[in-house]
Amino acid sequence: MNQSRPKIKRSRRLGIPLTPKCVRYFERRPFPPGVHGRARSKESDYKVRLLEKQRLKAQYDLRERQLRRAFDRAVRRPGKTGEELLIDLETRLDALVLRAGFARTIYQARQMVTHGHVNINGRRVDRPSAQLRPGDLLAVRDNSRTKTPFVVAAAGAHAPERPAAYLDVDLAGLTARLTRLPQRSEVPVICDVQLVVEYYSR
Repeated sequence: MNQSRPKIKRSRRLGIPLTPKCVRYFERRPFPPGVHGRARSKESDYKVRLLEKQRLKAQYDLRERQLRRAFDRAVRRPGKTGEELLIDLETRLDALVLRAGFARTIYQARQMVTHGHVNINGRRVDRPSAQLRPGDLLAVRDNSRTKTPFVVAAAGAHAPERPAAYLDVDLAGLTARLTRLPQRSEVPVICDVQLVVEYYSR
């Protein structure tokens, strides 16, 4: 079975393409899978909020417990909860590996980290959930740079159309420094984060 099929179905169910490969399938069939996928049904407020939560979770490839913990941290911070939640998620190591252009998808970024290919400030870190602070430097380890995925990345194959304004990236050198915390308008996720806040606050 094609391993991309579950992600295609999930993309159609959530209404967003989760990987570059899913884009063309999603554009051709932009409705949920199944015989009733085209039918328009009235959605409850709960279902609308649940869908936004699932969209956010899918775009960062998180488990429910991970997203809930991030929300709990965001609530304790002084800023707006939704914006603090996105900052928390966006400063995860796997998310920044993706934004830097070192990986094609969040799934590949997570795998790169768990396999020990990435350093933070010169120290190997294999936890995708590791949080970076402004000034931290992430870099592909020296002995990993000759591996095909990183050679491809260094050539610019995964460089985003809009570089993250909060990252100072040296793509050829496979390094990126978090210069500041991201703002909501700069975070390239499709989600009404206020609905996620309302979901967890109910």
